[in-house]
Amino acid sequence: MTKALITGVTGQDGSYLAEFLLEKGYKVYGLTRRTSTPNHNRIANIIDQIKLVSGDLLDQHSLTQAVKEIKPDEVYNLAAQSFVKASWEQPMFTGESTALGVTRMLEAVRLAHPEAKFYQASSSEMFGKVKEVPQTENPPFYPRSPYGVAKVYGHWITVNYRESYDMFAPSGILFNHESPRRGLEFVTRKITNSIAKIKYGKLDKLHLGNPDSERDWGYAKDYVEAMWLMLQHSEPDDFVISTGETHSVREFVKLAFEAAEISNWEDKVVWNDPRYTRPAEVDQLIGSYDKAKKILGWEPKTSFSELVRIMVEADLKLAAN
Repeated sequence: MTKALITGVTGQDGSYLAEFLLEKGYKVYGLTRRTSTPNHNRIANIIDQIKLVSGDLLDQHSLTQAVKEIKPDEVYNLAAQSFVKASWEQPMFTGESTALGVTRMLEAVRLAHPEAKFYQASSSEMFGKVKEVPQTENPPFYPRSPYGVAKVYGHWITVNYRESYDMFAPSGILFNHESPRRGLEFVTRKITNSIAKIKYGKLDKLHLGNPDSERDWGYAKDYVEAMWLMLQHSEPDDFVISTGETHSVREFVKLAFEAAEISNWEDKVVWNDPRYTRPAEVDQLIGSYDKAKKILGWEPKTSFSELVRIMVEADLKLAAN
């Protein structure tokens, strides 16, 4: 039985990936930090089918020990401080977890089980102030946040270990990918959750930042398949995973209100709230998944409008209770 170790298993991507791998017949291990109040709600439906092991991206010994004991065939490094806005408030922690945490995980694999295939979760935030449109695997990076800077480090240290130690270590440069499991602090989930509350009279206004920011939004459940495909390929390589479309925050809001069947919604939104603006904005991101389609046979299955509908319907069910 193929064994996989997932860091960040309790997050959006980790939970979908764990479900995907279980369906493939894998033995799934999830790395979790010890906390007084465990947050297992995203994996509650599979908690008895996976094995949780203790470890922390800030602690080298715990990572090396986990890899040594499990001897996984595949390692998916998804854990990080992943909220862009928080990276300005916690730049040191973001660097420790999102950047150096990658090195520690790579070292754990190199020292304890170098045969394992290693997947690194890179991010479209590395492009930042974009130099070409659409973004591909090889443009110059110009990150515009401590999170983006940390992800650039994580990306290049993975390339370095791949080339220095002949490790099977691809990176997936994933553009924004959302779902009902997205954290409430992320703009897409904040939109759908707030609109559901407005629908049921639990909230008056939706407060947002820049309405004109444009992102390439996909469905997280589609994207975890791409992670797996990268580790099944004959050679380790880097791949952009995206939809090839870009939409504004305003478009997302409009579709979400329509999905909730709320008309005359304009007066229910407060734009450019300073609490939700970034010190350095990323205006537009749009990726080309041509390489992933050609080499891995991957392409997105869920449209933008369908993604919005899925998220709104899930939050309407929550708000109704």
